[in-house]
Amino acid sequence: MEDMDIEHYYGEKLSLGRILEIDKKTITDQPVKSNSDVPLCFLKKLMMVNVTARNVKSVCESDSDDKSRDSNLDLDDLFESPNTGSKLNPLDIITGLFLGSDVFVQQEMALKMSMCQFSVPLLLPNHDTNKCTLMLWAMRDIVKKYRPQSLSNSKGFIEDRIVLSKLPMISFVRLGECSLSKSEILNKLLSNSQQYHDTFVHRNMECGDSPKTISNGMTEMTWYLPCGNPNIDIFSEPVAVANLRGDIASFVTQYSFLCQTSAAVFVFFDHLDAKISLLTNQKHNGQIFLVGNYESKHFSKNARKNLAAEMGLTKYNIIIKLKEKNDAVLLNDLRKTITDVVENTRMKMTIEQMADIARQLGILVDEDSRECQTARTNAEAITEEIQDILKYKEDQLPRQGQIWKELTCLEKEEFRLRNVGSGNIEDYKSELQLKKQGMRKKQNKYDMSTAMTCFIKAISSPGTERFYFLKWMRMNLDNLSRIKLSELREKYKEICKNSENKEEINKIDRQISNSSLGTEHFFREMGQIYEASLSLPKTDRARKQLQHLPKLCAELLLDGFPLELVDGDASNIPLRWVCDVLSQLSDLVSPNRKIRVVTVLGVQSTGKSTLLNTMFGVQFAVSSGRCTRGAFMLLIKINEDMKKVLNCDFMLIIDTEGLKSPELAQLDNSYEHDNELATLVVGLSDVTVVNVAMENSTEMKDILQIVVHAFLRMKEVGKKPKCVFVHQNVSDVSAHKNSRDRKLLLEQLNEMTKAAAKMEKKEENKSFTDVMEYSPDTGNWYIPGLWNGNPPMAPVNAGYSEAVYELKKNIIQLLGNCESSANDVMEFKEWVTSLWTAVKHENFIFSFRNSLVADAYMRLCTEFNKWEWEFRKEMYTWVTNVETRISNFGKVAVKFESSDMRDFLACLKIEATTVLSTWEKKLLDNLTQYFKQTEGHVYLVEGYKEEFANSAKSLRREMERSVFNQLTVAAEIREKRAEIEKIKENHTL
Repeated sequence: MEDMDIEHYYGEKLSLGRILEIDKKTITDQPVKSNSDVPLCFLKKLMMVNVTARNVKSVCESDSDDKSRDSNLDLDDLFESPNTGSKLNPLDIITGLFLGSDVFVQQEMALKMSMCQFSVPLLLPNHDTNKCTLMLWAMRDIVKKYRPQSLSNSKGFIEDRIVLSKLPMISFVRLGECSLSKSEILNKLLSNSQQYHDTFVHRNMECGDSPKTISNGMTEMTWYLPCGNPNIDIFSEPVAVANLRGDIASFVTQYSFLCQTSAAVFVFFDHLDAKISLLTNQKHNGQIFLVGNYESKHFSKNARKNLAAEMGLTKYNIIIKLKEKNDAVLLNDLRKTITDVVENTRMKMTIEQMADIARQLGILVDEDSRECQTARTNAEAITEEIQDILKYKEDQLPRQGQIWKELTCLEKEEFRLRNVGSGNIEDYKSELQLKKQGMRKKQNKYDMSTAMTCFIKAISSPGTERFYFLKWMRMNLDNLSRIKLSELREKYKEICKNSENKEEINKIDRQISNSSLGTEHFFREMGQIYEASLSLPKTDRARKQLQHLPKLCAELLLDGFPLELVDGDASNIPLRWVCDVLSQLSDLVSPNRKIRVVTVLGVQSTGKSTLLNTMFGVQFAVSSGRCTRGAFMLLIKINEDMKKVLNCDFMLIIDTEGLKSPELAQLDNSYEHDNELATLVVGLSDVTVVNVAMENSTEMKDILQIVVHAFLRMKEVGKKPKCVFVHQNVSDVSAHKNSRDRKLLLEQLNEMTKAAAKMEKKEENKSFTDVMEYSPDTGNWYIPGLWNGNPPMAPVNAGYSEAVYELKKNIIQLLGNCESSANDVMEFKEWVTSLWTAVKHENFIFSFRNSLVADAYMRLCTEFNKWEWEFRKEMYTWVTNVETRISNFGKVAVKFESSDMRDFLACLKIEATTVLSTWEKKLLDNLTQYFKQTEGHVYLVEGYKEEFANSAKSLRREMERSVFNQLTVAAEIREKRAEIEKIKENHTL
């Protein structure tokens, strides 16, 4: 560990915050100059899920490469063995880093290694203590999806946390020296004919022939998981595979553990004579198989026969590589044997169950620390109570449900005043304020639930225990949601097959949408508890007791936990809560700490969260069952050596939910939700990554048009964010040369900007680049697909990781070139407040799919206003004439008119009804004629036909009320005048 310059981490462990910090090494590709550079270089690549992470050349190799090119060397030097003593074995690097890292880094490393399809440590040796540790916690976060043969026809799949999966384990060990490379055979065994992958490090790999120093005794683990296709799958059922490094004679404890936990143990050997007792003295819960190499000079038939007799082994349990058998035949024999074991064994065990056996053998378990167990108990006290997720949310998290959604509607209505009607605006606003206060009172009536009391208490605990608790909570809640969603999906499938009851299908659909439960829901409830308490008097005890909540969240944000910025369910920001958290964050860091903001925006399921996770090594939720809802922000520290380059101290990453979600598409306000979210997050960012599937950006044009509208307004306050388009799943090397498509995209963006500028009456903006910083040559990035092969056995594509790394360097460069100065935390808070207030004020443009629809709507409004004016003008003229007739009633004899005013008024109302009906029909005919026109924009507003027809009918009703009222008033005035005339006449007489 001194050689690797990580011995100082042995005492003070390497933390996740230190790894994720952005420093100069993050964006430089300097070659490894010494062994001390190797571990952090490996770690940097691993955090970006790069499958080439283990292929790190040391400086000695570079020197030897230079020497081999020297033409003056003697030819005899070609036959000298290179000096491998100074090279680091990849297994030593991995072992050293695991020993020098804290438990959260270990968990992150295991997760990323699993994504790369690297084997992960199951038993980690520590030669200082001569103990090994079962890495149960390290593997807790690994979730795998697979399809066993039994689910092939139904196209079902299993998704489970790997430590909870009950699988047969096949172990491979070595007895003495062995001429066969056990690990290389294992790699071939687990790879199909189309694609070979080095799951285990072996002697023929880069630096694999270097002597192992601290990794002997390590037991690695991987899994073979089928995809359900018999032409691709090597094994039709899932199986765990363990591989012990080193001779079992030196690591008896590890060997004993494998014998008691495995369905089968394969012992590779050349020479058996002196070590037979090691095999015979062990307690075997599964079968044992011997794998020997007949070509080895140490091979002994007699020793093999003696052992077979003593252990009762049959021909079936012995596999020998003969001279006539090549590797393919040996692999075939091994596969047949393993298939037979997997299909017939009852010896299946979870890694959790293995922990009990480990403890009996004196093996440490990484989860046995006091903090971990206390945090687990606290988390389970909350999650064990959850039976029905929907009911649990109503009972334990009541403030964020319907009440919060209604509050959101009231807040937006307070700004937009859509339903004010003809009433007094100030009265209407006062009414809305009272309703909001009523909602807050309703929230305050709820007592603090048991779950929230436990949750707040647990996150108030000291550092490590708090982190453990949040991890346990997230994992437990994910497990519950996964089970619930799996049940609901099956139910949905059955109902769709057997029923045409749309109401029943919609009910299940709503349940699927609402069955998500994560830690964000608990933090959301915390925010609502806090916001509701602010409506209480300042002296109120309950309010005082909750004042510490924003500080708790600020501490978590500083420690790298994501915080919900926008509630995706209610489409709202709990503004007071978020602002107070940011204020506390400002107090926790030194004054005037600057932040830069990077945002990713895109259509649902285009890999936004995966892109951010790969780019920055963070962990936004990427579960297929629970897509991101709303927007989350995460803080990354900037190292001292980069602060001057970026002119900031922190980078804030904002991950957003997918736009154009099928779940929201059926809702009337889905455009509004997407447009508000897009405008907000782009408005907050210094660099916006627009993520699109393939090379087609059409799906994002609607959203971008609305964003352009917002930015035409924002430009006046000096905000001009940089824009980068990322095209995912494009592996063609010539994609970047497709300048025609990029030119076409820019032309379309320019057209959008012109249309938006015209509507906003800011026609000096003629191009997209007037509003946002974008270059068609440098602003488009093409990233190949995530997986290299067929999941679940496919590793992450190295091309994906490398392309994302180049994108990361470009984004950091863009941030460094920002002309505007970075905001400090308090300025960012003010910007969030003013921007969200502006978004809530917007009453028109967000309601439309895009600018074209808004423009077409405005044209139709203009036409309709003309027709409305003609209607009103006609009725005004008619009423004026009729008022004259009423005022002359009784003075001038008019043919067919009644001598009684009441009868006369009734006749006039019938006449008015006829005129009104004629004009209503004329309005509807005008609308029909308008929609029949051939102008291209008309089809965009087809959906508003009913709205305008209703407006015509509403206008007729309004005019009818007005006319009838005027006629009545005119008649009453005529009657009063007649009375006055009589009084005058009587007075004169």
